[in-house]
Amino acid sequence: MISQATVFMFILLFVGLIAKNQSLIIAVIALLAIKWIGLGEKAFPILQEKGIHIGVTIITIAVLVPIVTGQIGFKELNEAMKSTYAWIALGAGIFVAVIAANGVELLKTDPHITAALVFGTILAVALFNGVAVGPLIGAGIAYMAMKIVELISRLG
Repeated sequence: MISQATVFMFILLFVGLIAKNQSLIIAVIALLAIKWIGLGEKAFPILQEKGIHIGVTIITIAVLVPIVTGQIGFKELNEAMKSTYAWIALGAGIFVAVIAANGVELLKTDPHITAALVFGTILAVALFNGVAVGPLIGAGIAYMAMKIVELISRLG
């Protein structure tokens, strides 16, 4: 008999195929393969615990490639800093990194929030061609919103 989790993964695979979302398709197939070859008990806890950090490291490597290849250097950075949009991007990068840091902790400590964030990310990836960094950024935004609600509750 097929487990409920496997059925859910097949539904996600179907959604990924319909939406032509390569990241979702690869993720589902990789996870099902790990499960079916019997490595799930060892691999899943590691992926769950370290996966976000591994993913962030891979994204960081991709972002740093233009620096290591010489496409971006001090000259380009200096020129960019003369642009209003570059300053907006700098601020946005700082803001997102700070709120995402709080999101990592929220994902580790609050399972029901994690489930909602993961489901929201799956929907965004599958239906709106989103990118699966959503749980991390979403958790940071959720954390920030929760703190604002707590603050307003205390004031009122």
